Amino acid sequence: MNTIFEQALTEQRDALCRYAYLLTTDSNKADDLVQETFYKALKYRNRFQSNSNLKAWLFTIMKNTFINDYRRQGRINSVIDADAHEFVVNNRKSDDNPERNFRLKEVNNMINSLDPAYKVPFLMYENGYKYQEISNELGLCLGTVKSRIHFSRKKLVKMLLL
Repeated sequence: MNTIFEQALTEQRDALCRYAYLLTTDSNKADDLVQETFYKALKYRNRFQSNSNLKAWLFTIMKNTFINDYRRQGRINSVIDADAHEFVVNNRKSDDNPERNFRLKEVNNMINSLDPAYKVPFLMYENGYKYQEISNELGLCLGTVKSRIHFSRKKLVKMLLL
């Protein structure tokens, strides 16, 4: 029997899938993240307040799960594989220009070196989300979103100039 909560949860699947792909840039990892989010939502459904925003609650669960997994993988990948979470700045096939490829990889590494709390809002903004949309989806104050994106840009510029 489907409860109202489970039905409302299912209605958020498409939005969760899009957000998970934005975070992971990999469809298999995105599917895993959505599953983990559903699992945690069902496990902790008693903590959800019925008069609050379910979508924001789910996005917060997903964001926190992603950040925790990212940190855990970061510790593992620092020994095993440093490129496991490489962010693709440009999805087009690269020209066979070694210098361009090197610069692109450098920029990817710089973006990936950002703390997830700063990286996620930055990537969302770069993928076309408006500040308010980022604020709503991550459950952060609008000013926090703006400052994190601003500081991410400043840090990236500083890294590029070094």
